[in-house]
Amino acid sequence: MSPKPLIAAALACMAAGGAAAQDAQALYVRSLAATCANCHGTDGRAVQGSQVPTLAGMPQVYIVEQMKAFKAGTRTATVMHQLAKGYSDEQIQQIAAYFAAQKK
Repeated sequence: MSPKPLIAAALACMAAGGAAAQDAQALYVRSLAATCANCHGTDGRAVQGSQVPTLAGMPQVYIVEQMKAFKAGTRTATVMHQLAKGYSDEQIQQIAAYFAAQKK
């Protein structure tokens, strides 16, 4: 057997593994963002007229700044300062990117 079919099979397996890893990462980030749904609505779309802001479509930089301010305690809130402390800076970046990518 020539090595070409083996190489092709190996490349196909690697590509499938890469896709599975991307899917797993996307699910992980979505699960992080889902923790915000109780207050900010599904995919960051708060109920119209709510006191809670809609996160969907907000700039990523703004969300990161606010989350870091909650985490540091420089922005006051009822529960956000406690919740923000539970996320690493990388997770905050991922959550912010997720909501920034959602349509308003």
